[in-house]
Amino acid sequence: MNPITPISHALAAVLAGAHTLATSLGLAPGSAAAWLAAIALLVVAVRGLTVPLVLRGVRDSHARAHARPQLVALQERYAGRLDAEGLRALQAERRSIHAEHGVARWGLAPTLLQLPLLLALYRVISQVTAGHPLGALDAGLVASAASASLVGLHLSSRLVQLGHDPVGLATLVVVALASALLSFATSRWFTLPMTDTTGQPDLLTTVQRWIPALGAVGVLAAACVVPAGLVAYWFLNNLWTFVQQGLVWRFAPTPGSPAAARRAAAGTA
Repeated sequence: MNPITPISHALAAVLAGAHTLATSLGLAPGSAAAWLAAIALLVVAVRGLTVPLVLRGVRDSHARAHARPQLVALQERYAGRLDAEGLRALQAERRSIHAEHGVARWGLAPTLLQLPLLLALYRVISQVTAGHPLGALDAGLVASAASASLVGLHLSSRLVQLGHDPVGLATLVVVALASALLSFATSRWFTLPMTDTTGQPDLLTTVQRWIPALGAVGVLAAACVVPAGLVAYWFLNNLWTFVQQGLVWRFAPTPGSPAAARRAAAGTA
């Protein structure tokens, strides 16, 4: 069995419960508003669960940044030593520096632990918007989601099918553009300024500068072929990421990064 399946079924139950909550608040069960509210509640629930992992990742990035000068000096001191004794001494001193600054042994663990949840969330939304039952989201609920429409735009509608519906086409294009813009702004304004490029090859720096634009283009390209409900999910998910990264950029920038320098300059002004 796919390891993502149990998580997907759990999230499907959460989405079904969120839809019930939305209808209990007065939204029509088969309305797009009810299903969009349910998707929004699911995104908030899942991304809320990952906040402790995000915070742990931020703390670890700070620890690694504080340890970096010592690690660079250590590497320079042992440069050219390939004997077994030298390599053992290098590893021992590296572990000592990591322990001194609290660097986690598994630095990628916070990110890796988020992936199953995020992949399962994507699967649930894509299955529902494609009209496929999944766990607690039975055929009746999936049919309700498929029939829900907003200004003539169904959650299962695709951009390539909307040539006859200018209003629906314009609505989906706006949501796709907003999602792409959020992706670009998050990378350009918050992620790149928190990256310390000291000693980094120029080619890698150039590639990193292109990442925001490439990410936005990828979102727009995918939005042409995926269901509208999935585009709406991307918008909500990217909005959460934008706010989350903005808070990290504002209050906990990575030491040594341009964002940290900006914050220090603002504090001394």
